[in-house]
Amino acid sequence: MLGAIIGALTAVGAVGFAYFLDLVLEWTEHLQYILQGEDGSRMYLMPIIPMVGALISGILVYLFAREASGHGVPQVLDAIVRRGGKLRARVGVVKIITSICTVGSGGSAGAEGPIVQIGAVMGSTIGQRIGVPTRHVPTLVGCGAAAGISSIFNAPIAGVFFALEILLRDFSLKAFTPIVIASVFATAMTQVILPHEEAIFAYELTGYLFTVRELPSYLMLGLVCAVAAWAFVETLHASERFFERVPIHPALLPMLGALVLGLLGIAGQRATHGVGESALVPMDSSVPVFFGNGYAMITSLLDPTHYTAADVTWVAVILLGMLAIAKIAATSSTLGSGGSGGVFAPSLFVGATVGGTFGLVLEMFGLIPEGGSPASYALVGMAAVVAGTTFAPMTSILMLFELTREPRVLAPIMLAAIISTMFSRKFMPDSIYTAKLRREGVRIGTGRDLSLLRHVPVSSVEHAPLPPEPVYASDPLSKLITLHAHHNVPDFPVVDSDGRYMGMVTGTDMRTALIDREAIPLLLVAELMRNDLPIIKPDDHLDTVMEKFARHEISSLVLVDAFTGTKPLALVTRAKVMSRYNEVLDEA
Repeated sequence: MLGAIIGALTAVGAVGFAYFLDLVLEWTEHLQYILQGEDGSRMYLMPIIPMVGALISGILVYLFAREASGHGVPQVLDAIVRRGGKLRARVGVVKIITSICTVGSGGSAGAEGPIVQIGAVMGSTIGQRIGVPTRHVPTLVGCGAAAGISSIFNAPIAGVFFALEILLRDFSLKAFTPIVIASVFATAMTQVILPHEEAIFAYELTGYLFTVRELPSYLMLGLVCAVAAWAFVETLHASERFFERVPIHPALLPMLGALVLGLLGIAGQRATHGVGESALVPMDSSVPVFFGNGYAMITSLLDPTHYTAADVTWVAVILLGMLAIAKIAATSSTLGSGGSGGVFAPSLFVGATVGGTFGLVLEMFGLIPEGGSPASYALVGMAAVVAGTTFAPMTSILMLFELTREPRVLAPIMLAAIISTMFSRKFMPDSIYTAKLRREGVRIGTGRDLSLLRHVPVSSVEHAPLPPEPVYASDPLSKLITLHAHHNVPDFPVVDSDGRYMGMVTGTDMRTALIDREAIPLLLVAELMRNDLPIIKPDDHLDTVMEKFARHEISSLVLVDAFTGTKPLALVTRAKVMSRYNEVLDEA
């Protein structure tokens, strides 16, 4: 029942979101046309509209919901892993507005990330309001996410696998059943509101069949798409790290990213016209094709009639290659700076351009059999890049099948998606959704043990007390030796005059210092203090704590207060964590 309610409500929200987003996109294109002039003589004004949208988005995110920045799915994953699926209701409202401002004004991002987060907030809020047990709230979050994908893409099967394969990583019947119901009700509600809704990308390739002759080509395409996926993920995360270090107010960072996007748009428009005309790339718009979600460009690449004999030239190959690079850079500047939007649509764009380029090269060398077309390689490339960036081949395969309703390329899609996922995992340890979380100390994995640890808070571990008196950096080392002798304290947190955590002197470092006993009266705590050790917060779970211990050869870490995150409360020892871990396994 809850799955049905969440699915229906999410569908209404998704349809409303898509309607207003399309409306704003139309306004943006019209305003860009007015700003730049009929002949494009004022092209230098192109960045203004994306910057205005980004500024509004940045201010709203900073003032009301920091979780609404970026592409949304990592925040949902973080809530599932660390907070039992609890998301604030205001995040959904802010996400709707900021995503419309970002993507609608030209930001290079998609609609699926915001819809996933909106649906997840819907499921989490309903679960919390009616008092659903904490262990079931993540499943309701998955219901909302699946409903969002099902509604926005009209793809109910892919919505289910998105929630199970990417978010919950749980294929048990208790999770599968309500998520399927939510996805079905979302699709049904969407079709009630939009009765003539069809596949997003109308794909038709008459007479095409997958042949053994093309098997090596699709294998190679999977590898090429894995490299493209790796480049996309690494560029996006490098952009995030870069903008985190830029010394300006956080609310202004999205506007800086929009400025970079606008400059890319100007350069892209000029370079495109410099390379030459092509039926593959629409050039009659004042908005570059890699702005926004890029659906128009993807549709063009999936139309076999656009791959005419005149287009099968190195000009078209260079043009599509430039677009793939431009889309990666544009998306990285938009989302890396804190803009609000999804990465699924940009992944589809990159995959279509890479696959289309690959298909054009094969066509030039006569390696595509009669009845085939580079358009089929563009379609397969979409699935392969999505699989490579998300590490979710089942979701990408089913998503592309439901988006296009084209069964004749299902076999090559499956092959290329699996190859891309395999090689992507070799190139990088984390997907586009989990890499940022790993940098923050949140580990997303699979397996029974890890699933158990995700639900065990650090508060359930027996803590070791702090030293009976505070330790300051200016104290002599002899003070620690005395405390250790009388109270058997393993490690010593160091605080400043206001009681804020500064670092820690470990027992191992103290034993090393005792080798030279004559130097002990001359040593201060500051000389042995380490400030490179992580801290533990009260809302951390055992999977995160064990990851922190694994990175450092120490016996204990400091537990700080939840309010300021700087006041030491206790010591959490490795031995107690392992003891609690074994207890959990015995209880399972």
